[in-house]
Amino acid sequence: MKRALLVILLALVSEAAAGQVTTRPSGRATAAPTAAGNGTIYLGNYKGTVSIIDEATEKVVGEIPLKAGIPGRIAFSNDRARLYITDISYEKVEIVDREKRTSLEVHTLSEGKTKVRIWGMQPDPLDKYLILVIKKYTLNEDHWEIGPPTLVQYDLATRKIARTIPWPKDEERERASVIFSPDGKLMYLFAEDILIYETENFTQIDRWDLSQPLEPGAGRVTFGGLDPFSDAPGFYTGLFTMNDPLQNRRMLGIGRVELAKKKIDFRPIGPPKPVSWAMSPDRKRAYGLFSDIGEYEFWTIDIENGKVLARTSIEGRPRMSNRVSSNGNIIYVYTAGNTIDYYDVNTLTLLRTLTLDTDMTSFTLLPPKR
Repeated sequence: MKRALLVILLALVSEAAAGQVTTRPSGRATAAPTAAGNGTIYLGNYKGTVSIIDEATEKVVGEIPLKAGIPGRIAFSNDRARLYITDISYEKVEIVDREKRTSLEVHTLSEGKTKVRIWGMQPDPLDKYLILVIKKYTLNEDHWEIGPPTLVQYDLATRKIARTIPWPKDEERERASVIFSPDGKLMYLFAEDILIYETENFTQIDRWDLSQPLEPGAGRVTFGGLDPFSDAPGFYTGLFTMNDPLQNRRMLGIGRVELAKKKIDFRPIGPPKPVSWAMSPDRKRAYGLFSDIGEYEFWTIDIENGKVLARTSIEGRPRMSNRVSSNGNIIYVYTAGNTIDYYDVNTLTLLRTLTLDTDMTSFTLLPPKR
């Protein structure tokens, strides 16, 4: 009997050492676990690898060892074959073959006493170059000299900056969101307005002037974050803020942008609050996550009719991010730790928790191809 117990104990210890995911149930009885879908989750972690979690089995099915150090943001190539990963020092971009799970190359602009930090990164659809927002930090005898934020095109073949792209109105920006048209011929730079560039010489060919009213009585609209997999190509749906010049106030609303037609549908839903945005795969519902000291809520949002259906209090944690699973049944809550909480989208109750063997640095869901 003792020998059998010892064998079981050794097996459990061995499984934990191998970095397997453990599941902690929520404490309520269910007939069967609610499935999350058939996508794949890629998690950067403090081990300096990318953990791969299968949505269907909720298990770690592999790891990608990295050369550049601890990974930060993970972006996918247009054909999903590559991962572009910035490290947490913001100095390196590592390119990974997603299917072979091997590192292909590491790029950096740092040299000698000058560190070049990458504060924004977007690969082009043909995997020939990166659009980067960079700043130079040069160590002198008694101080660091910090250069201005610069928008550049970085050529992957030559490993050099191909050109510097002028900022709109020569006004420098610490951050810039960039997306490309599906064919890669146009680049959209999201700033106070949307600037449109052709991608042969990066000449600005058009401007979508959002600082002008969308309709009488409306003010300027600003954008939130960009998720490449949650919307159709050429569209962007998310939470926006708008200036209401008549009432001298800012409004939070749902915006759907059609880039090709320079069209935006904006529907205000209330005063601005720090609410994240995660859209369901059918693009009919979204789930916001409001987080303040001692106050945590899920917002259920009707995208089609532009209104908040419900605000549900939950037991949160100091830092949280959320994402809807690939089949729309689950809301993942993650960030700041080694756990991923699974919430039911209908009841907004905690179903279970996945516990990893190390803290995560990033979370990216790759849904199955439609």
